[in-house]
Amino acid sequence: MLTEQRANEIFATIKNHASCDDVEVLIGGGRNALTRFANNTIHQNVAEENYIASIRAVFGQRTARSMTNKLDDESLRRAVQAAENLARVQQPNPDMLPMATPEEAGMRQASTSAPSRHFEATAAITPSDRAEAVGRMVQIAKAQRLTAAGIYSTSESVEALLNSRGVARFHRQTSAEISVTMLAGDSSGWQKANSPDFRNVNPEALAETAARKARESAHPKEIPAGKYTVVLEPAAVLDLLGFLFWDWGGLAILDQRSFLTNRVGTKLFGENISIVDDAYHPLQSGTPYDGEGVQRQRVQLVDSGVVQGLVYSRASAAMMKKSEHAQGVGAIRPTGHGFPLPNEIGEMPMNIVLVPAPGQRRTVEQMIASTERGVLVTRLWYIREVEPYEKILTGMTRDGTFYIENGKLQYGVRNFRFNQGMVQLLQNVEQMSEPVRASGEESFDMVVPAMKVRDFNFTEVTKF
Repeated sequence: MLTEQRANEIFATIKNHASCDDVEVLIGGGRNALTRFANNTIHQNVAEENYIASIRAVFGQRTARSMTNKLDDESLRRAVQAAENLARVQQPNPDMLPMATPEEAGMRQASTSAPSRHFEATAAITPSDRAEAVGRMVQIAKAQRLTAAGIYSTSESVEALLNSRGVARFHRQTSAEISVTMLAGDSSGWQKANSPDFRNVNPEALAETAARKARESAHPKEIPAGKYTVVLEPAAVLDLLGFLFWDWGGLAILDQRSFLTNRVGTKLFGENISIVDDAYHPLQSGTPYDGEGVQRQRVQLVDSGVVQGLVYSRASAAMMKKSEHAQGVGAIRPTGHGFPLPNEIGEMPMNIVLVPAPGQRRTVEQMIASTERGVLVTRLWYIREVEPYEKILTGMTRDGTFYIENGKLQYGVRNFRFNQGMVQLLQNVEQMSEPVRASGEESFDMVVPAMKVRDFNFTEVTKF
């Protein structure tokens, strides 16, 4: 694995070749391994180790990047030269700030607040370990006359950011992820989990839950489309809410492309909705700094339904302070959420935690028991945005959709297509569970609860 010392040596080589005013390097990569299975058999095992150096050169208010995955002296020299040649021909950006200093980056906070997300036991997992875990999942499938498919992946990664003004960041992380689908003749079940610590990912529990959903949803019945009370499991909640957070940055407001335009400070959602971005939450993952090396701050995005605040890069905070759109947006300061420069997106929150009030938390079973007539949704897929201001999304259910009547799961149902506004959804949440680290297919991992939501709009029934 690439070490912090080696990252410093690479940056020293880059600085030696640089003639620009300032230079920055992002070094990322590591070891990734994947075991894939289908038809109750492992059919692929792959592994790679790779690192990329992304070099940014600055001349005044002109900047550009060049990348290489060859870290020898000559390759780094050519990458620096390419970045400098590109930077020289860019149009000046009057809003571009000088590279961050250690003080601006908040480097003093790093030693005390940054959690460890590297686990030696995860890094030590072997192909045999993954094969053994897959074997246990397959045995669960065979015992119930089901067919299992999915993946078990592990990784050990590093990310370093260094610039010529003295910012020096280094982050190590491990990851273990399992996704399993259980297939029956006319039904299926699915589960997925991801964590820096593999001990938080239980292959047997995931396989047993997926198998139960496949078994209990067999011979699905068709019920009419319409508005239903739904119980959304955490993966379904995550994949819906993920479409909101691209709009939560200062640059999105400045560009007038955010659904929060003229809504910051207003009560937009139900009083039971509170959301924070918190890179230090024990169930979160990722670096404690952003694409410029600025320390991430915990930001209250929504408090009791009120849109409370935005996240900012250094540049968007400076622009917002001078903008006519600054009124009513709350505190304006760099929050450590910027993407590597140059970019057109600006920033976004990436460590979402939805926090139900303690007295309001219910289990999924309690939500079902309190539902007279509704639908349980395991997961969603093929989600697309239909309308950007109310965040109306369309998509489909899959891998475990059940009809609820008189507080009990009655039977599996054919899947639905939905058209549902996210603003309205977060006004209609009636109950929530304890938040968990959730994984889906349409968005990044979040810490979110299951939700009971009224008047979810299913528009048509599918044929499977």
